[in-house]
Amino acid sequence: MHEGNMDMAITAQAVKELREKTGAGMMDCKRALTEADGSFDEAVKILRTKGLAAAAKKAHRAASEGTVVILGDAAKMVMLELNCETDFVARNPEFQAFATGLAEQALAEAVTDVEAFKARPFVGDPSHTVEQMISQHVATIGENIVLSRVAVVEAGAGNLLSSYVHGGGRIGVVVEGSASAGEETLHDVALHVAATEPRFVHRNEVTSDILATEREIALKQAMDQGKPEHIAAKIVEGKMEKFFESDVLLEQPFAKDPSVSVGQHVKSAGGPEATVAGFTRFKLGEETGKEG
Repeated sequence: MHEGNMDMAITAQAVKELREKTGAGMMDCKRALTEADGSFDEAVKILRTKGLAAAAKKAHRAASEGTVVILGDAAKMVMLELNCETDFVARNPEFQAFATGLAEQALAEAVTDVEAFKARPFVGDPSHTVEQMISQHVATIGENIVLSRVAVVEAGAGNLLSSYVHGGGRIGVVVEGSASAGEETLHDVALHVAATEPRFVHRNEVTSDILATEREIALKQAMDQGKPEHIAAKIVEGKMEKFFESDVLLEQPFAKDPSVSVGQHVKSAGGPEATVAGFTRFKLGEETGKEG
């Protein structure tokens, strides 16, 4: 109701300043200042309120693009996936900076749960929660934005961490391994994990259910080929070894030198006791059902 009276009082400078603070469009800023009778702080509140409404409208839209960010050092690292709708926005410096800011906070606060993290005050603006800041970025950028997952990894005694990010943030890997192997070797292992997508670190991590299923499949294949039972049993054992080579990190042929396994490569660099303790791998879009 103020629009006709207030138009002249809303200066271009005020609109510009409000735009810079909130990132909202020029006409939205002008309308907010008009509605707020020229009060800058009130106009910010109006835009934030409308931003949350805009975010709710966009929340159903698929967000399968985005970025995987890794920060930290050899003792402690965070890996965070922030999704958006298009690759264009994923490359937007503002989106990238926001993802990095969230990762910095997650690392500092050792966050392990996404929902709990979203309820925390945002470090860059403690008057708002992380979730509210995500909603503001939805309003500013114009796409649905989803914080999918976050993991903080700390190296155990005698171990160190290394990481690798592939494809500008499409795959991220953090590897924990023996310090004696060295950062360069563990970085190569992280690169290997990005490329080969192992399911387990050690053979003994494979569950009995998975082993039983693999054996059942291999046996049926051998019997279907008409093999005698004692031959089929040998075929099954051979196929199980192939399964371990395919799915178990330490038994996979090392990507940079397939003549040795990953486990052998790590031992050659760090000594007979050197090994990989674990890895965390994020592939963009896994949590949204559309992998990048």
